[in-house]
Amino acid sequence: MDRLPKLISLADASRKTGKMVSRGAFDELDTGASPTLSELAQALHFSLGDGRIWLNDQRMLLMQAQVLGRLRQEVIEAFGVEAAKGMFMRVGYMQGVRDAELIQKRFPNEDLTHALAAGPRVHTLEGFVKVTTRHFRFDVMKGTYFGEFLWEDSSEAAEHIAHHGLATEPVCWMQTGYPTGYTSKLFKRPVIFREIECSAMGAQRCLVVGQNAEEWGNDAPERAYFGLEWKPRRRETMGDATPEQNGDKDGSREPTESKTTDEIIGASASFLRARAMVEKVADTDATVLLIGESGVGKELFSQKLHRLSPRSKGPFVAINCAAIPDNLVESELFGVEKGAFTGAVASRAGYFERAASGTIFLDEIASLAYAAQGKLLRAIQERQIERVGGSRTVPANVRVIAASNVELADEVRAGRFRQDLYFRLCVFPIAIPPLRERRDDISFLVSHFLRQFNIRHRRDCSGLTHRAMDALLAYDFPGNIRELQNMIERGVIFADAGAQIDIQHLFSGREMSRVYPQQLSEDGRIWLPAPRKHAANTALGVGITSTDDLVKAEEALYRAALADAGGNISSAARRLGLTRAKLDYRLKKHGLAGAR
Repeated sequence: MDRLPKLISLADASRKTGKMVSRGAFDELDTGASPTLSELAQALHFSLGDGRIWLNDQRMLLMQAQVLGRLRQEVIEAFGVEAAKGMFMRVGYMQGVRDAELIQKRFPNEDLTHALAAGPRVHTLEGFVKVTTRHFRFDVMKGTYFGEFLWEDSSEAAEHIAHHGLATEPVCWMQTGYPTGYTSKLFKRPVIFREIECSAMGAQRCLVVGQNAEEWGNDAPERAYFGLEWKPRRRETMGDATPEQNGDKDGSREPTESKTTDEIIGASASFLRARAMVEKVADTDATVLLIGESGVGKELFSQKLHRLSPRSKGPFVAINCAAIPDNLVESELFGVEKGAFTGAVASRAGYFERAASGTIFLDEIASLAYAAQGKLLRAIQERQIERVGGSRTVPANVRVIAASNVELADEVRAGRFRQDLYFRLCVFPIAIPPLRERRDDISFLVSHFLRQFNIRHRRDCSGLTHRAMDALLAYDFPGNIRELQNMIERGVIFADAGAQIDIQHLFSGREMSRVYPQQLSEDGRIWLPAPRKHAANTALGVGITSTDDLVKAEEALYRAALADAGGNISSAARRLGLTRAKLDYRLKKHGLAGAR
């Protein structure tokens, strides 16, 4: 008698076929389905030395629940209950959107059912409330979703009771916004959650129900609260467009400025401060001095300043002063008059004349010959230049932007740089922070460079493994953004087609991170993972100098992952950011099929 085919869930079918199924339900998942709470906890890192906490590549904050409760009370007293409800629901919505992006980055191979199931676990991990999934189901083709969830020990409800006593209506506003943002982001259409029962009203625990926005009918004020109809005013700077103009209605657009490859990208406080100073000085003719280490993007800042200035239609001329021989500095900057040198048959314009009506960018200004510094001072001060070998002056109608990777004040004290030129250049100094001081921007820069090099090298790398991103967040980047750019380009070239970039694709022996971020253990304590020795060190990219070393490193990486997973291939594959089928293939390729 023929056996009946084994029935499998839609989620299993998605994983086996590698195709996204159009519908699913929570009861189809196995107990302990990935990503588990333990796997999510591995994404939480504490960088105790520099005051940062990371959840994957997103910076987090520790704040007492009582402080948030007090803030909530202040908002209610200042603006009223309805306005406070809208504000906190919107905050929760945005938090849910960001956590959905986290799951998509950290676990890119999971199907929609698993990704939706991870939301309550992330919400629980972040300490707001303990979430238990009662049920959810969805159908992408029909555009339908329905889910029920239980909340226990709601911090928001507890703070409301502490300030107001028992409530007459549900009060977990921020927590209600969270699943709305999370589910809407993953489901790609509005799903509104509503609190049906609330512990602040005397219920044993909170009950929330989520369904398609249209299913709630016309009586759905949450549409405005969550920003599905409300369009907040947004200050446009540096060429930014509103989220709606960029086609991102949830306001979750990455803080990039445009699709061009030469834009400055970032969202950290130190970066935004430098960017604001560029905006402030752009519409003037003031001389600007950009100060920062090599590789921080000083030339990109100068280009942006030029594009924002009234001189944007004029030329932008960039010069590396360190690359000009000392005996040619004056002729290169100011030009040569006819007959000034033997063999010269015609006059030649210098960089200052070529930049007329535009901007001249003098990079590595500290390396300029001392004799040429006086001529430069005169050109800036009098706005006139004189060609080498000539007797007449030419107007220097240019805006000067200088840059230095050393402290010019120290060069002045050492007698290598003219003090009068220093004060003439330092009219409006802008300090550009190194990448180690703007780690919040690493994920944005990685995404930008990944898109750029996938196109340039005709590759299709799907992203970085969580191990690789953790290593980048812990690395000090002595070469700053230029070094990160090189590492991502190396990873795109090195990684397999369609696969993710892992640690061994990024780091060479000279670049391996010496910083290991503190993680959260299963019992909720912070622990510092110790660097592995011998084979595991090779697996992390230390000491790779040849193809044989790379093969050994890859083999050691798989052995280490299997050891960490207790021989479970599926678990090891998840740790490496691979599918089980890909890991099976690679284990056989390295003769490790029996190394469990």
